[in-house]
Parts: sequence; structure tokens; C-alpha cells
Amino acid sequence: MKTKIYYILAALVLMMNTSCKDYLTEESKTDIDKSKYMTNAAEAENVLLGVYRNMVTDDMYGFNLSILFTMGTDIAQVEGSTNENFRIIPTNSFTANQSEIQKSYAKLYNSVYNANDFIEGLEQKMANYSNADKQLATIYLAEAKGLRALYYFELLRHYGHIALITNTAMSNQAPSTFVQEDPAKVYQFIEQDLQYSVENLPYAVDDTFRGNKSFRLSKGSALGLLAKVYATWAGNPVKDVSKWEMAAKTAQILIQSNKHGLLENYEQLWKNAGAGTWNPTESLIEVSFYSPTATLGSDPIGRIGKWNGVKATSTSERGSNAGNVKVVHTFVLDWRNYPEDLRRDISVANYQYNPSKTLWAKAASETEQVGLANDADPTKKQKEKQNYTPGKWDTEKYVPQSNKLINNDRSNVNWYVLRYADVLLIYAEALNEWKQGPTTDAYTAVNMVRRRGYGLPVGTTSTLADVTPGLDVLGFRDAVHKERAFELAFEGDRKLDLIRWGVYYETVKSTSLKLGTWWITAGSPNYAVATPGYTTKDKHDLFPIPQREMDLTKFKQNFGW
Repeated sequence: MKTKIYYILAALVLMMNTSCKDYLTEESKTDIDKSKYMTNAAEAENVLLGVYRNMVTDDMYGFNLSILFTMGTDIAQVEGSTNENFRIIPTNSFTANQSEIQKSYAKLYNSVYNANDFIEGLEQKMANYSNADKQLATIYLAEAKGLRALYYFELLRHYGHIALITNTAMSNQAPSTFVQEDPAKVYQFIEQDLQYSVENLPYAVDDTFRGNKSFRLSKGSALGLLAKVYATWAGNPVKDVSKWEMAAKTAQILIQSNKHGLLENYEQLWKNAGAGTWNPTESLIEVSFYSPTATLGSDPIGRIGKWNGVKATSTSERGSNAGNVKVVHTFVLDWRNYPEDLRRDISVANYQYNPSKTLWAKAASETEQVGLANDADPTKKQKEKQNYTPGKWDTEKYVPQSNKLINNDRSNVNWYVLRYADVLLIYAEALNEWKQGPTTDAYTAVNMVRRRGYGLPVGTTSTLADVTPGLDVLGFRDAVHKERAFELAFEGDRKLDLIRWGVYYETVKSTSLKLGTWWITAGSPNYAVATPGYTTKDKHDLFPIPQREMDLTKFKQNFGW
């Protein structure tokens, strides 16, 4: 959301009370009498914007859901070779008492409460609205239900066996009375919310109702998220394969609407994110941290680009970047088999800023030509290559001077929660799984994404970019899985994809072996997530239910915890 959204209610609504009984009963206290507010659509919209507000916090997309929780895969790992400090979560060596795990759980439930509170209040008040305000109020309800669905989707994907809190009255229950709902029933609740959103939200390009629609949910947002929900529902651990059909049909509605599409230039996505530019063509759900005059402590700021961007020393033009997310180099080696794919050199930074742009694989005494040759040779400079970082959030390249980067740890770079390209790949995957073989439409969807990645027209066939024709269900499945890694690299999807495909543990172990084979010098490559006793089969498909919650409820802990 735009920065101003978060100021409107700072003294009015949605202030967290950290002394609540437990995470499930976390309420948002208000400084006003609710009975005297939301008397019209304008006031209701102000409260609605507060339902978005938690998205920018560290406990959600400011850090944990975007960066910290997403490492430890075959494409991204945490900096270093130990599990000390911030490395404990990306290496899967934490316990049920881990602070970040507990805080994100609490923040997501607080966000659900905010949505419940708004929905209940607006449903009571809108009966007295004018007809024009009732129309707006219906859109606002659809937004709130879409947000509630998103928050529950994150809870379900990360924690699995959760309580379903559908109204604010439930927050007054004693903790011991809460029950863990069947995940299928939580999915059904998410489905109902998103279906309401689909029915009542306009597409972004058709929205003549809301005065400020930037970074707000739309019909396209709801359709895309619902398709992704169905695809996840069909996968591990619930494995309701009947949902593949629904995933395909839902994605098809969005695709055939022609209301969204791919940007012509892949790199433009990251220019937009760095500049805080909202382009709803491809951006379906996006968290905006942008503010050109932001100050620490009073603005919605995240860590995008600082933690997961290109490493930069304090002498660089835009301040230092930790570069704590490292690219697993076997992923780079795999991508080198497709040299015409322009996304590789946008997505992976083989350089740092110190203060000038310098190749990791180039010593000070070497020429740039030698450095590039070292970079291309898989048998040289292994240690340096383990320092490559994601390049999509290169603050030197993509953040304009008009965007004030806060400090060496914080930025105003935006985060994509869902892009149209993701929906195209979900569509291709779902068709293949539903039909047990790829259809023409499945090929078209994945090839559109690949052609754009190669800098080619998305509607024109290409022997260079297109997936091999005539594949069976397994071959096409592998092609789509690989394409998701390339297209969505470091955007928070890979770990959750591996989990829903039921191959997370196996992939970590396989990656460790591949790195060992590639690493021919003394010692071993840094890949701490594969340390014996860290990542455990099936255990790390879900986070633990936080220990505080376990102490107050009668919940059953997730497997292995």
C-alpha cells in the first residue's frame, strides 16, 4: 500500500495489545468509539486501509515472509556456514520457542482479527448507507475478505494445523477451548472468502469506484490467489488432487479476461519495485514500502534489497547492503545451460559494490575479461561464487534517487506477493496434473513466460525458448517446476513450492550432494541447511505451533516438533 495509507488510522484504530491471553485471542484496540465511526463509505475505507497495515511489518512481508522464512532451498541459502543468530531459521535448526516463528504466527492472527472486526462492523453499518456508499462498502467487504483469505493462506502454508477464527467473539474464548481445524475446512473458508472477492471486486483496469486503487486488491488479485490456493490444496500435505481442476479453471478465467498480462520487459518489474511504481498489468498483489521522504519509526519500511539484494559496503552510493541471501551455485550452473535466458543475469548478481561494481570472481589484479572467464568456468573461483546474491533488488541499479533508502538495514523497495506470470505457470501446472498430460493451453502458458524471459514476443513461437513439445505428464511437470525456479527466483515461492510438491527434504539433500561434486577445492561449500540433524524429512514441511500457544491450548504439535 502507498505510505499515506498507514498514517490515516495511526491514532484511530488497529493498535496491537501485546498483553492478550494468547495469539489466537490477539485483539486490536481502538482509541475511538466504534459505534460513532464508519458512518459512511469514506470512514469505512479509512478503517479498511488499516486491515492492510500489518503487511509491511517485519513479522510479515517486511522481512519474515519475504526473506527470512524463504531460504534453505536449492536456489537460496543464508550467508555463512553456521546456524548462529539470524541463520538459525534458514538452516532449520530452530525450536518451537523461536521468536520470529511466534511473532509471525501472532501477527497473522492479529491481521485476521482486524479483518473480522472490519467485516462485522461494516456489515452492521452499511444498511444505513446511501446506495452509492453501499456499492463502495460491498467492494470494501470484498477487499477485507480477500485479505483475510491471504492471511489464513499464509498461516495454513506455514503452520498447517491451525484454529479457524471466523469472528471477533471467538477471541473472548478461553485458550483451552480452541481446536485445530481440519486443514481442508480452513481451505474451504479461504475459498469462500475469495469467491466473494471475485464476485464483488472490479478488475484494476475497470475500477472507477475507488478513488485510490493503487496496491489494492482487485478481481484479478482474488482470481490469481484463488488459483494458487487450489494448487496448494491439491499438493502436499492435504493432497486433494480434485482441486487441480479448480486451479486450472480459476486461472483460465483470469487469463481469458485479458485484463492482465506480462510486462514486455522482465527487468521492468524490478525497476518498478525499486521506484515504488504500481503497474497492475502484471502485479496482482504487491506490498508497497515506497515513500520518498520516509523516516525510521514512522513509515512502513522493510528490508527488501538490504538483506536479499546485492552486497554493498558502507562506502557505496546508496549505503551498505548485508547481502545475507546467497544464491546456491548449483542453481547458477543449471541456468548456464540456457545462456539466452536474459533473466539469469537479472536475477543473479555475480558482483558486489565496494564502492564500484566488482565481480566476485575477479581479483583486484585481474582484468575484467579474466574475471568474466573465471565466472563462466565452473572449476574456478568456487569460494567467490558462493557469495553471489539475488540481483532483482539491486538498490544501486533499480532504486532511483527519489526513493530515500532509510539506513543500512531498511529500504522502501516493494515486494511482489503475486504476479501474473505465477498464475500462468499455475495454469500450466494445473492443466497437466488435471488432464494427466500437457494440453495446448498448458504449453502456451508456460511458453509465454519463457519467451518473455528470453526477450522475445510472448505470442510468437520460438524454437529457442519454448518447452520441448510432446512431453508426457512427468516431463512437462519437470519443465514447469524448473520454470517456476527461473521465473520466480528469490521471490519467496521456492520453498513453499518444494513443500507442496512433497520433495523439500529430498531436494535439500540432493543439492548438498551436487554442491559437493562441484566443489573441487579443499574444504566444502557452505550449505548449512543440509547439516546432519538440521533439516529432517517431513518435519520441516511445517513450522511448529509456537510453544506459547502449546502451553495455553490443547493443540497437538506438528510432526517432529
